[in-house]
Parts: sequence; C-alpha cells; structure tokens
Amino acid sequence: TAAPVMRGRANARPRMRQRFELVMLLTPAFLLFAGFVLVPIVVAVYYSFYKWNGFGPLNDVVGFANYRRALSDTVFQHAILHNVIIAVLSLVIQLPLSISLALLLNRRLRGRGFLRLVVFAPYVLSEAVTAVMWLMLLQPDGFVDHLFEAVGLGSLVTTWLDSTHVVLYPLFVVITWKYIGFGIVLLLAGLQGIPGELREAAALDGATPWQATRQVTLPLLGPTIRIWIFLSMIGSLQLFDIVWIMTKGGPAGASTTMATYLIDKGFQSYEFGYGSAIAVILFVICFAFALLYQRFALRRDTAGALTRMVG
Repeated sequence: TAAPVMRGRANARPRMRQRFELVMLLTPAFLLFAGFVLVPIVVAVYYSFYKWNGFGPLNDVVGFANYRRALSDTVFQHAILHNVIIAVLSLVIQLPLSISLALLLNRRLRGRGFLRLVVFAPYVLSEAVTAVMWLMLLQPDGFVDHLFEAVGLGSLVTTWLDSTHVVLYPLFVVITWKYIGFGIVLLLAGLQGIPGELREAAALDGATPWQATRQVTLPLLGPTIRIWIFLSMIGSLQLFDIVWIMTKGGPAGASTTMATYLIDKGFQSYEFGYGSAIAVILFVICFAFALLYQRFALRRDTAGALTRMVG
C-alpha cells in the first residue's frame, strides 16, 4: 500500500509545479489585461449613466438617456452608415485587389522584392503623415486635379473633400492606399504555405492556370482571407485617424464615423458621459461582430488548427 501512495505524491509534485508556473506566468498578463482593458470598459459604462462635462463630481444621473439620445440622433445613425459603407467597399474592392496583387507578387518576377517593398511602404507611414500628405494632394488646384487634367479627365475634377456627395470615396481611396499593403503581405504569407506541388498536379490533370487558382489556391487561402476580412471589418468600424485629420467628419457630417462622433461629442463638446455611451455602443458593435464572426466564419479554422496540433 505504501508504493501507490508514494507514486501519488510523486505525481502530485509535478502538477503543483505546473500550476505554480502557470499562475506566475499568467498573473502579469492578466493584471495588464484587467488594468488596460477590463477596467476602462467598466469605467466607461459607469460614466455613460451620467450627464458629466468632465469637471467636478458625478451627480447628475440620467440612466439610459445617453444611449437613447445616441440611437435617435441622425448624425450618429449616418456615422454608423458611413462605417458600414467603408466596410462594404473594403470587401468589394480591397479584397479582390489584395488577392490579385498577392497572386502577382507571389510569382517569380524581376524586381519582385522591390515591388513588395513599394506595396508595403504606405503601411509603414503613420496615419497622421498619410492624412496630411493626401490632404495636400487633394487640395483644390492640387496635384490630383492637375493629374486628372493631364490625362484628359478634367471634367471629373471636383472639390474632393468639400462635397457631401463625394468626400467619403476619396477617403476610402486614401484608406485603401494606406492599408492594402498589410493585406497583401498577409495573403502572401498564406500563399507561401500552399505547396506548389498541388498546382503542378492540377496542371498535369489538365487544369488551366485560372482553374488551378480558383479550385486549388483560393480554397486553401480561405483561412487567411477570413482573417483579413475580420481585421478589415474591425478596422472599418473603428476608423478615426485619417478621417479626423482630413475632414473632422465634415462637410456637414458627410464623413463622420462612430469614432469621430465620439471624439467630437466627448472631447470637443465636453460631454464625457454622452461620449462614454458612444464608446460603449461602439464596443458592443465590435464585440458582437467579433463573436458572430468567430462563431460562423473562424470556428472551423481554429477547430482544424487545434485538431492538427493534438494530432
């Protein structure tokens, strides 16, 4: 009877050591996560129930009035619509363009490294530098206007950032120019993981290059594409820097996003309680999208990865 007891004690020591190591390794990360993520969320929710200008104590409790005001405000409704438009344009334009350029740069081309550098370079620039640079290019009688006139498209020249009907689309061009390099690099990494033998086998079976791309490459690139879609959608919902510097949501709210609306009401108008409610709404929208996307799009990718790791 002594032998099993000794073996039990011997097995208990490694388990206790593993638990101690897990606690020691996870505690700093959990404290940082709680301090910089969980606590700010709780504080924002708490502030959202008050009418507060950022000065003095919190005395004026308004309950859910800030949320009702936000959801009934046409400016905020248009801001949500603008974020959705940017997200849809990202799927319709950025995704096919990123895949096409990634497939092109994955080939053996002369100067391929330089082309990859050129495509990725805008992503290295900060949002502030990008916004200021394009703000100068899009000024009336600026470089973009002269370029259109030089190629015979002078009739299309307009006040790019001062027209309520046009302003959102130049902003999308700037956003695409800034972030498309990241998507291409991400897709190139996915393409590197696809064995070339599969395309060779498809060619031996009589498949054309387009058929091999459509039936072999793109399905295997699916997990990477789904990750790109997730990052693009979250980025579109949280869009702020470029829009704020170039237009501040104008003219007449035609380029307002949820984040620029939050800053305008919270910090420019000193309505910190109302701004906190906007922040909570933005968080809920992003969190709900992340959960639904994980449930219906990313679940099989993560499940397959875990299965392969266990196997």
